[in-house]
Amino acid sequence: MKKSYAGVAALCMSATVAYADCGDVSLSEPTFAGGTLSASIIKFFLEQGYGCSVTTMPGSAVTTLTSIAETGTPDILAEVAPNSAPVYYEMEAEGKVVTLSNVISEGYLEGWWVPKYLADAHPAVMTIDGILADPSIVGGMFHNCPIGWGCRVKNDNLKVAFEFEAAGLEVFDHGSGETLSSSMAAAYADEAPWFGYYWAPTAVMGRYEMVQVDMGEFDETAYNCMREPDCTNPQRTSFKTSPAVLAATRDFEQREPDVADMLKRLSLTNADKQILLAWQEDNNASSDETAVYFIQNFQDVWSGWLNDAALEKLSPLLK
Repeated sequence: MKKSYAGVAALCMSATVAYADCGDVSLSEPTFAGGTLSASIIKFFLEQGYGCSVTTMPGSAVTTLTSIAETGTPDILAEVAPNSAPVYYEMEAEGKVVTLSNVISEGYLEGWWVPKYLADAHPAVMTIDGILADPSIVGGMFHNCPIGWGCRVKNDNLKVAFEFEAAGLEVFDHGSGETLSSSMAAAYADEAPWFGYYWAPTAVMGRYEMVQVDMGEFDETAYNCMREPDCTNPQRTSFKTSPAVLAATRDFEQREPDVADMLKRLSLTNADKQILLAWQEDNNASSDETAVYFIQNFQDVWSGWLNDAALEKLSPLLK
C-alpha cells in the first residue's frame, strides 16, 4: 500500500530532535522520470532530515544551467548528464558548479540486451559475435529504436559495422518507444527470444531482468562517427556510458557544508533506481510517493548518507 508523502512527512515533523535548520534551498527538478525521482528523494532528506525549506525548479539541464549562470539558482542540480549538456564542464571549470556525487553510480547505460533466461540457456548470446554466428538463437531479429531518436542513428550505423545483413540478422524498426518496450514485455511473457537496444535506468529494465551483450571494446573515433547520420565508414564499437551527476553551486557547498556532505554520499545503483521506477509505474505513484517507498524499504542503501542528527530526526519512519 502506498503511504502519502504528506502523511510520512507529518510523522517526521512530530519528532522533537533539536536540529539547526539549513534555511531556504532551491532544487532542480528534471523533466524525465528518473531525474524527477532523484529530486523527490533529495527533497525529502533536505526537508525531513536537515530542516531545509525546499523550492523545486522544473526544467531541462540546459535551462537549469543557464539559470545558474545568470542568477545563481537553483542551489542543487538533482541529476544532470554533463555529456548531454557540455556547458556543465565549462561552468565546473569556472567554479560556478561543483560535482558532489555520481547520483547513479554506474552512469546512464545504453546498449544491446537479451533476456536473462535466454542468456542462461544460450551463453553465446552474451557476446555480439556469438549472436552473429547463430542469429536463430535470438529469433533472427534485432529490435531497433524509432526513427528520429538518437539511438536510431547509432544503431543504423552499427548494424552496418557489425554486418547484420551478411549474418542474416533482420532489423525491426519500431514505430515508438512504447512498441519497443512492449516487445520486450511480450517476449518475457512467453520466454521467447529477444535481442535489441535499450537504456538504463528505466522502469522496463527494472521489471525485466536483462543481460547486456558484450559488443567488444569501446573506440572513441568509431563512436563519434556512428553518432552521425552521414557516417561514411561505420566501425565496430560498444556504446559509451554517460555520467549522471548530482551537483551544486559553489556558494551552496560553502554555505551548507553538512547538507553538501550528505549529498556527496548520495548515490543509487542502476539496479535500485530501476526497481523504484518500476514500482512507481506499477503502482501509478507520484515521485514523492516513490521517494517515501524508498525511505521505508531501502534503509540499508541510504542510512549511511545521513549524519546522526538527521538519522535521529527520521527515526519515526524506521520503527
